[in-house]
Amino acid sequence: MIKVGIVGYGTIGKRVADAVLLQDDMELVGITANTHNYKIKAAKKKNIPVFPIEELHHLLDKIDVVVDCTPKGIGASNKILYEDMGIKAVFQGGEKPDIGASFVAQCNYAEVACSKFLRVVSCNTTGLCRTLKSLDDNYYIDKVHATMIRRAADPWDIYHGPINALVPHLVVPSHHGPDVRTVIPHLEIFTTSISVPTTLMHMHSIAVDLHIAPTVEEVISLFKNTTRVRVVHNDDGIRSTAEIMEYAKDLGRERGDMPEVCVWSDTIGVWGNKLMYIQAIHQESDVVPENIDAIRALSNLGPAHESIRKTNISMNID
Repeated sequence: MIKVGIVGYGTIGKRVADAVLLQDDMELVGITANTHNYKIKAAKKKNIPVFPIEELHHLLDKIDVVVDCTPKGIGASNKILYEDMGIKAVFQGGEKPDIGASFVAQCNYAEVACSKFLRVVSCNTTGLCRTLKSLDDNYYIDKVHATMIRRAADPWDIYHGPINALVPHLVVPSHHGPDVRTVIPHLEIFTTSISVPTTLMHMHSIAVDLHIAPTVEEVISLFKNTTRVRVVHNDDGIRSTAEIMEYAKDLGRERGDMPEVCVWSDTIGVWGNKLMYIQAIHQESDVVPENIDAIRALSNLGPAHESIRKTNISMNID
């Protein structure tokens, strides 16, 4: 059993904690708490041990791997402590790439297994990597242009939204393209980004130049058979991110989460060697299975396909 501790119990931390509890090869030793809010009260009701932040050393003494889910920048400070105590750590995508090897399970699990520190890349980067890796493996990507249409804030966030504007990211490329290359180094990708007044999901509009031209039907079949990718259809009444999130609730997903990248079949188009499609990313949950696989990768517990399979089954992921 891998003994796991979680530092930071916010949007990602609480979901990773619940996912760890579902694994038969992991034990959740505890979480840390900065403030005693409703999230911590809920954790205690689940009998999750809670360590005050000033007792972090006591938690680290008891574990094999720490998953750092603290806000951007704090993980880099915490890394010094983890190094001093000889603890392996998983960080989140808000940290800079030099904090550890960037990680997406279906892309580079084997290459970074047995590292001391891993960085699960951001929700958007994870979503891009999942579909682009599958396309590159089958049709060989020449180059990619993708526009991120980003939610302004998470649904619970009363401090950063709503906004009554469309806000372009005034730096090109956006950070997403370079971040994808920390996982798939050879990929030629250019990204732009726009924030919009919604809290539900991100959306990506993607154009890919391929060496081998596929048919639309072939791409639909490929995505249907790509792990952690879900193909959705207008014929089923799924025309928006709101309906995707409602579908997740109807599936009985914990917290109404949708960890899979959702690609609309109706948006897949081929023009010569150029493929276009639109996908949606649930920013609160798509990196959660990656954190579970990262824990196994650090612990050298089996190959990628076995970890992904175990995680998917435990979390009811397609």
